[in-house]
Amino acid sequence: MDKIAVVILNWNGCDMLRSFLPSVVRFSKADGVGVYVADNGSTDASVEMLRSEFPSVRLILLEENHGFADGYNLALKQVQAEYVVLLNSDVEVTDHWLLPLAAYMDTHPEVAACQPKIRSWRNKEQFEYAGAAGGFIDRYGYPFCRGRILGVVEEDLGQYDTVLPVFWATGAALFIRLKDYREAGGLDGRFFAHMEEIDLCWRLRARGRQLVCVPQSVVYHVGGATLKKENPRKTFLNFRNNLLMLYKNLPQDELRQVMCVRACLDYVAALSFVLKGQFANAWAVLRARRAYVALRPSFATSREENLQKATLNAISERTGYSLLVRFYLRGKRYYSLLL
Repeated sequence: MDKIAVVILNWNGCDMLRSFLPSVVRFSKADGVGVYVADNGSTDASVEMLRSEFPSVRLILLEENHGFADGYNLALKQVQAEYVVLLNSDVEVTDHWLLPLAAYMDTHPEVAACQPKIRSWRNKEQFEYAGAAGGFIDRYGYPFCRGRILGVVEEDLGQYDTVLPVFWATGAALFIRLKDYREAGGLDGRFFAHMEEIDLCWRLRARGRQLVCVPQSVVYHVGGATLKKENPRKTFLNFRNNLLMLYKNLPQDELRQVMCVRACLDYVAALSFVLKGQFANAWAVLRARRAYVALRPSFATSREENLQKATLNAISERTGYSLLVRFYLRGKRYYSLLL
């Protein structure tokens, strides 16, 4: 059995793998480390390329595209390791990137998962949008990071180089105990893609497990490689899944008030898209709310299970304030100013 299994989920990403897999193979060479590519039913030349150009990489073949969440759930059923790393195919890793992560986890059994510091591959002096130096969430479900608040991304000047407990660790490079992953039920396949790692981290954190960012490990993420930032499909999934995540995990005494406020904020977001001429994105927000209402009854059992298994009602890494108020009304554009 491997100590660490690095698992990359691929769907029609032949060129992406050819560009970024060499760094993973090169810098993950160590006893007890295995590199896997789980192919999500690709129709391009990914599998043939992997077999011919990366013979040391272990292949897991899935028959169709199950999405990010169920793709990983199915792939990890075929992996045996103490730790697994869910690594995006557009991530460039650095020398010894696994060592600080494994060392921290080995000495902190209370921690279920961690992440490295994520910098932008396009601008390597900046943090990357999806993860940066560790993720948090506000009262109304808006995620943010050390190094990225809404659309404002900071330059990495070493200001966030301390190990810190976080609310969520990015799915772009999620280092997690396989036992914790399985006991928490893995990623929610109904999400298909987007927000699923935050939902998993919320379940883990509510059950008393901890998550951290270990910035002594650094990777570079392209980001937005599958769906561009303003893609209406991405907007739909982000809004729908965020609402479902809130419904699944919010304490009972907060549910009604938070969801009422979120309804107002979502309609404001739709109006904002209209004013910017982004009508497809505005419609995506409205469709997401409709989809949430339709799907909510099917998530009632999951909500009941999460509340029953929760050992923490108040999670310190989930803020009690509104991120939008602090960002837009008080001008707090950096993580260090939010505190």
